[in-house]
Amino acid sequence: MAEPTTGGKTPRRGSGAPASGSAKPGKRKPKRTRGQKVGRFFGITALVVAICMVLGFGALAVGYLRTEVPDPNKAFTTNTTFVYYDDGKTQLSSLAIQNRQSISYDEMPASIKEAIVAAENRTFWTDPGISISGMARAALNIARGGSLQGGSTITQQYIKVLYLTENQTVSRKIKEIFLAAKLGRSVPKQDILRDYLNTIYFGHGAYGIQAASKAYFGIDAKKLSVPQAAVLASVINNPSLFDPDDPDNRPRLLDRYRYVLDGMRQAGNITPAQEAQYAKALPKFPKIKTPERYGGPQGFLLKAVEDELGTIGLDESQVQGGGYKIVTTFDKKSEDAAVEAAQKYTKIAAGNAGRKTSTLHAAVASVDVSTGAVRAMYGGPNYIDNSRNWATTHRPTASTFKAFTLAAGLENGFSLRSTFHGNTWYLPGDPIPVRNENNDQYGYAVNLIRATALSINTAFVDLITQLKDGRAAVEKVAEDAGAPKTTGWDAAERNVPIGTPEVSPLNLASAYATFANGGVHVPVHVIKAIYDHNGNLVYKADPKTNRAVSKDVAADTTYALSSVVDQGTGRVVQALGRPVAGKTGTNGVDTPGQGNIVNSSWFVGYTRQISTAVMYVAGNSGSASLDPYRQPGDTTFYGATYPARTWLDYMQVATQGQSIEKFPDPAWVNTDGPPPATSAPPTSATPTPSKTPSSTPTPSATPSETPSAPASSASAPESSRTPEPPAPSSSSSSSSGSPEPPGRGRNGENATGTSSAAGPAGSTSGNG
Repeated sequence: MAEPTTGGKTPRRGSGAPASGSAKPGKRKPKRTRGQKVGRFFGITALVVAICMVLGFGALAVGYLRTEVPDPNKAFTTNTTFVYYDDGKTQLSSLAIQNRQSISYDEMPASIKEAIVAAENRTFWTDPGISISGMARAALNIARGGSLQGGSTITQQYIKVLYLTENQTVSRKIKEIFLAAKLGRSVPKQDILRDYLNTIYFGHGAYGIQAASKAYFGIDAKKLSVPQAAVLASVINNPSLFDPDDPDNRPRLLDRYRYVLDGMRQAGNITPAQEAQYAKALPKFPKIKTPERYGGPQGFLLKAVEDELGTIGLDESQVQGGGYKIVTTFDKKSEDAAVEAAQKYTKIAAGNAGRKTSTLHAAVASVDVSTGAVRAMYGGPNYIDNSRNWATTHRPTASTFKAFTLAAGLENGFSLRSTFHGNTWYLPGDPIPVRNENNDQYGYAVNLIRATALSINTAFVDLITQLKDGRAAVEKVAEDAGAPKTTGWDAAERNVPIGTPEVSPLNLASAYATFANGGVHVPVHVIKAIYDHNGNLVYKADPKTNRAVSKDVAADTTYALSSVVDQGTGRVVQALGRPVAGKTGTNGVDTPGQGNIVNSSWFVGYTRQISTAVMYVAGNSGSASLDPYRQPGDTTFYGATYPARTWLDYMQVATQGQSIEKFPDPAWVNTDGPPPATSAPPTSATPTPSKTPSSTPTPSATPSETPSAPASSASAPESSRTPEPPAPSSSSSSSSGSPEPPGRGRNGENATGTSSAAGPAGSTSGNG
C-alpha cells in the first residue's frame, strides 16, 4: 500500500460541561447512588480538564512558537561508549563504534518502511507526530508513581535520539512533544522516516538500516525480504532482548516478529496467505563475522554487559553510541585468575586424554555474597570462535542440588541431627532400589551432616520423600535462592536431590551465595554504574533482595556444607586456608551405546565474602562424556578433582586482601542443640525429625519400615568399609593417580549401571 505524502490532521476533541440538575424547592435531595457518585466524579474531572485546556492553550501556543529545531546531537553521532572494570579506571572494552551509512529514501525497500511502521507507529502516516493516547498512558503512569515514559511515535523517538538527552524529566518530555509537533507539520513524513531509519539503533553495533542489514543478514538494505525486514523492525524494540544470536531470545523474537507481520497484513502490505507463510518461523540468519572487540574471554563479559543494558530501562541506542562510561562489577585481578585457572586445568585434562582443548569446556562464575555483583566469569576461551557462554549455560547440577534439599528439610521440621537411610533401600511400591555409588553402605541411619559430607544419595532421597510435597518444597527453596527453573526440574521426585534439575554456574553461584548471606538472596548483576558523556550518573545498580530461607536455616546449611570441606568430598579446597562451605557434584546419565557416562562435573563453594561455581562439560552441546578427561587413576571425572582445583586456584587470588571471616555458628534448628560430639556426628538414631512441628506430618517411612534390600546389597559393618583416603594435595600433578573420594561417585550409580535414585535407564542423576 502506498504511503500518503502528507500527514493528516488530528480531529478536534469535543468539550462540554457535565450534566447538572437541581432539586425542587422545599424537597430534600435524594441520596446519590454509587453510580451517581462515580458519574459526578468524572463529570467534575472533565470540567477541570476542560478549564485547564482553555487556560493552557495560550501557554502551549507560546511554547510551540518559541520551539526551534536544534542541530543534531554531536555527542550522539560521534562518541564511543567505553566499558570499564569495577575500579572505573581500567578499560575492559568499548561498545559500538557507530557504524552508520546513510542511504536515500528511494534506496530503502518498501518492506522495511512498512515493517517499521507496523512495529513502532501504525498511525505514522496520519498522526501529527505525537500520540495523544501515548501521552495519556505516560501521564497515567506518572500518576501511579511510575517513571516518565519515552516517545511513542516514530517522530518522537527520532527527536529524542538525535536532538535531546536521555534525562527522564518532564521538561525534556515537553520539549520532545513541541519538537515532534513542529516537525510533524513542517517536515514531510518521508523525510522523517528516512532520517529515523538512518539513525535508529538495531543492535549488533549497527545504527541505521544499511548497517543493520549487513550486520544481521550480510546484504544491502535494498535487498531485504519481508521476513528479514520484519526481524529488523522487531529488534529495535529492545536490541538485547530480541538479539537472535542468543537462543533464549528466539521465542520472544518470534512473537514480536509475528506482531509486525500482523500489522503489515492489517495495513494491506502483505496478504493473509503471505502472513501465514512468513509467520511459521524466523528467516535464516547467516554467520556474520563478529567484531574484534569480542575476541578472547572478555567477549563474554562484554556480551553480558550488553544483555543487561536491555533490562535496566535506559535507551540502548543512547548508551551504545552516546559517549557513555559503563563501570562493570568485574574485578580485573579476579577475572584474570578465573581465565588462568580454567585454561590451565582444561589444558591438563585434555592433554591427558589426548584430545583438543576445544572439546572440553570449563566454566567459572563468581559472585559477591552481599551485593550480587559478578566478580568474575569465564565462559570460554574466545567469544568469536564459540559464542556459547558456558558460565550461563544450564546443565545437570548433580549433587550440588542436595544443598537445596537440605535447606528444604530444615525449613520443614527436620534438623541436622535427623537421620535417614545410609544403606540401599526401596521406596514403597517401587521395584528399583535406591543405592549409593558402588553400592556403598553407610549404616542403618546417618544424620544430615554426615549425609552431606559424604554425599549419600540414599539419605537425601529418603529426606525428600518424607517432606510434604517434597519436590515442590525443594525446588521452591532453589528458586527463591536464585536458581531459576529450567530443564530437568520436572523429573521424578527421587531424582531431584541428586541433581537432575539443570542450573547455570552463574545462577548456582548466586544461589549458594544466599546461604552465605544469611538466607537473603541478592540478584546477580554485571553493571555497577553508568555515566553519560557529561559525567552525570544516569544509572546505579540497586538489586532488590528477597529472603529465601531463615537465617538459622542458612547457618545450619552452611555448617553441613562446611563438613564437605572439613571431612568429606571437597577436602582439597582446605588449602585455601579460610572457612569454606561447598559441594561437589558429578552427574551421570545412561546413554544408548555408551552406557553410563558422566556429562557434568562441579564444585560450588563459598567463603563469607565470595561464592564461586565451577562446571566442566564436554562436546559441542556440553552433554558429551567427560570420562576420557578424568584424572589418571580415577574411575571417572570427579567434581573433587579438576573442578575443585580450578575453584581453589581461582579463589586463592580472588580472596587476597580479604579478611578471614568465620561462618556463623549452627543454630541447630528443630532440635535442642548439637549432638554430644559435633566432630564425630552420630550415625545411628531414630530416623525422624528431632522435633517435628505440629503442622508438619510425621515422616511416612523410616528405614525399619521399608522392604529389606536384596541379600547382595546387605549392609556391611562399618569396620569393613574401606577407610577414607587422605585428601589429594592441591599441588598434585594431574598425571598422578588418586583414590576415589570417599562415599561418593558417579551420580549414585548402582551396580547394574542404572542410577541408584533414578527411574528407567536414560534418566540422569548426581552425586558428589
